[in-house]
Parts: sequence; C-alpha cells; structure tokens
Amino acid sequence: MSARRRAGALGAVAGVVAVGAAAGLAAERYAVGRTRLRPDPDAREPFFALPADRVRRVVADDGVPLHVEEVGPEGDVPGPTVVFLHGYTQELAVWHYQRQAFAADNPGRLVFFDHRSHGRSGRSHAGRSTIDQLGRDLHAVLQTCTPRGPVVLVGHSMGGMTIMALADQHPELFGTRIVGVALIATSTGKVAEAALGLPAAMTPVASRVLPFLTRGMRSRPEVFERGRRLGTDLAFLVSRSWAFGTRDVSPSLVEFVERMTANTPVDVIAEFYDTFTDHDKLAALDVLDRVQTLILCGSKDKITPLSHSQLMAVALPSAQLVVVEGAGHMVQLERAPLVTLHLRALLRRAATSVARSA
Repeated sequence: MSARRRAGALGAVAGVVAVGAAAGLAAERYAVGRTRLRPDPDAREPFFALPADRVRRVVADDGVPLHVEEVGPEGDVPGPTVVFLHGYTQELAVWHYQRQAFAADNPGRLVFFDHRSHGRSGRSHAGRSTIDQLGRDLHAVLQTCTPRGPVVLVGHSMGGMTIMALADQHPELFGTRIVGVALIATSTGKVAEAALGLPAAMTPVASRVLPFLTRGMRSRPEVFERGRRLGTDLAFLVSRSWAFGTRDVSPSLVEFVERMTANTPVDVIAEFYDTFTDHDKLAALDVLDRVQTLILCGSKDKITPLSHSQLMAVALPSAQLVVVEGAGHMVQLERAPLVTLHLRALLRRAATSVARSA
C-alpha cells in the first residue's frame, strides 16, 4: 500500500473513531441531562454540611491525623456509643441520613471519622494504605473518643473490613467494650475478584487490566486527574450503575456519591487497590460471635456482591442477615429508612445484652 493510501486509511479510521466518540459523548450527556430533569426528593439535602457537636483530630500510630466528628454529649452516656466507618473513596458524610435520624432521638454519642487519605483526614504513606492499618486507626479513635463504656461499630464496605481487622488485632475488645457490629455491603475477602456487573467473559480481562491501570494511576496521577475532570457525565453514569440498584435513584444521591469519589485523589484510589486483593478476614468472624451482629447487603450490589454477605452469614450463624431487595452498594443512601430501622434494632439488642450482663 502506498504512503498516500495508508494515510488515507488512517485518516478514515481516525474519522470513524472521532465520530463514534462524539456520538457517544452526546448520548452520554443526553442521558445524564434527562436523568437530572427527573423529580428529585433529595435535591435540598445539606450533604457535607451537617453540624457536629465536637470536631477532633486523632493521631494514628504513624502520625497521620484523622478527622473525627462527634454528635451527642461528652463523658459517660446512657447507651452505647455508635462509631460509623465509611467505605473506599467515600467520606464520613456518607452516613448523612443515619446521622440525621440518630441525632434526633439517640441519647448516646455518635462518632464519625474519615479514613486516612480520605475526606479531611491526613494523607497516608502509600505503604500504610492497608485494611490492617485502618484497623489500627480505628483502635486509636476508640481509645481517644470512647475510652469507657459500650460501643457499637457500624461499617460500610471498607469500613466493615476495618472492623474485621480490629477483631483480628484486638479480639479482647469484642464482648467487653464492643457489644454490637453492623457489617453493611462488605466482604471478608476477594473483593478485587468481584465482577462489578461486567459480563462473565469480561471478568478475566478486568482482573488483568485493573492492576496495570492502578500502576499507571500511581506513576502518572496528573494524567488520570485530567481525564477524570473531562468525564464528569460519564462519572455520573458509572456512579449510578455501580453504586445503586435502580436507574430511578435520586440524581442528587448519585452526584453526592460521585463527588466523594472525585474528592479522592486518583493515586489514593490506586494505593488502596492492593489491600483489597490481600484482604482475608474470614477467620476473624469467630470473634464477632461474642456480640450482636447485623449483616446487611443489597441484592443488586455489584461491588461486594450478596454472595459475600451470605458467606459471612454461614460463618457466623448467630448474626442477623438482611437482604435489601433491589438495592445496590450504597444501600444506606438508597434505602436509608430501612437501613436506619435495622440499625436501631441492632442498637436495642446491644443495649439489652449490656443490661443483662450488668
């Protein structure tokens, strides 16, 4: 083929790719635009702006400052202190609806904190971006913010894995200080092998591509940050698809989740990837048999599929397993009243167990 013909062929291919990309972008923007025109019951919610009674800085064992917010009285409280742990690429604000509900009528103390390198907490060394380190961070928060009295831990996704890491490191706390645990949309291990809703044939490809992609995010984060800024509409669609179980979810909730992800630097996203490959805390579930435990998951969770919660329930038959039909990974937002109802029931069971042991 002559140079002129090769150039013409390449130009034609480039033209087809450009037209296809433009058509895809136009379709993407059209779809997002139509979604945002729907009635939105959450449009006026003050996401990221709920008041705290106290703001603390807890220093982790390696010097990283952790941002903590407390709601409720200081000192000894009548009921268990509830400590909430958010997930990967999220912030403490993700407990928005639970925080509102419990702050309105819970006589005890609520504690929320941002994991290292997330939200307003300090940046971690890449080598400390692990589930085990998060377990040590949780221990530091408990020592500082709840030095006495019973505690209930509520963890979503990576937050639930953090609770399991603490159980592995400090089993003596469970059944003594810690009297209740909620494991929401989480897993004991092999999270990196989840199909993320992709066709089965694509799973092996994704498992090979993702490690390569995360290495690139660590070495050239600025390139990925630029690409992320250009793809805001695509990020909206991805957040809706992977985080929620229905397409009819409130656009404000999707934007809320997408904003938390966008606030997480791409190199932080990459640094935590390896820990999901290594995470294996199935044996730690034995420790949770000493406390009231709730396992809750959406039936359409693509990040930590229902099978992961079912595996935990088999290993921990004393736990209550709740499957929220039609809900996705962000079940505490998508079905907030139902999740809050089950958390209230867990808190009552934990308080009753404390009273019986007194």
